[in-house]
Amino acid sequence: MAATAIDSKKPVGALLRLLKRIALLRESPVGMIGAALVLFWILVALLAPLISPYDPNENYMDDFANLGPSMVYWLGRDNQGRDILSRIIWGSRIVLTVGPIATFCAYLVGCSMGLLAGYYRGWIDVVISRISDIILSFPVIILYLIIISQFGPSALNIVLAVTFIASPQVSRIVRGLTLELRERDYVAAAKMRGESAIYIMLVEILPNARGPLIVDACLRMGYTTIAIGVLGFLGLGLPPPDPDWGGMVKDTYTMMSSSPYMSLFPCMAISSLVVGFNMLADGLREISLRD
Repeated sequence: MAATAIDSKKPVGALLRLLKRIALLRESPVGMIGAALVLFWILVALLAPLISPYDPNENYMDDFANLGPSMVYWLGRDNQGRDILSRIIWGSRIVLTVGPIATFCAYLVGCSMGLLAGYYRGWIDVVISRISDIILSFPVIILYLIIISQFGPSALNIVLAVTFIASPQVSRIVRGLTLELRERDYVAAAKMRGESAIYIMLVEILPNARGPLIVDACLRMGYTTIAIGVLGFLGLGLPPPDPDWGGMVKDTYTMMSSSPYMSLFPCMAISSLVVGFNMLADGLREISLRD
């Protein structure tokens, strides 16, 4: 009965430690700036129907001779007369929906592979490591092009592509952490209690590896944001007319010499979100080093 009571407190304790770490983020100026940037785009995505001034897919051709920024269209219009600000606002929803889902799926698969390889070792470790080596030996952009061009551009296929490419990278991190943590006393105590291997991996090992994984997840969100933008620029992102930041750059990059703002503002949106995730990861790393 006592053991059950102790086990029931573990999720609560883990949640309290996570909240404490988030509260400590205010001690890191870099982390606070990163968190502010990410929070800004999250709010933009959530409030898109309220703050978007125009329909992102509507062509406003009332004054095609002057597409630049004005009091009516703050960031101007693209070469099809669509309001750039509205498309950036609605495009944030796509990035902040597809990106987290893809990263979560990559971590779900990668953590499973890394835990199995690091805990059991032996032939399981060899097989998983060799599969990861094969995937990691290919250039990332080539794999994206092969997968998306084979299955077609869609949000689901982007998630599958990111999961396939990123999960071996996550697996290597989790494997290294598992090899270290499996030798700790609390793992030995769990084995003596007769706990199953799944329990030990998910309750004893994985929560104690959360620090490096949370930092890597923030960085990986930035990589995924870049990947979504690159795929959109190559015409392999979401199918039109969905407002995709990378697709916005693709549609207007031929007008860089005459109307650079058409591509500049979507690029700034991508850059600010990526910088936000990277600075948030740096702040979390600073906090973990202090602990």
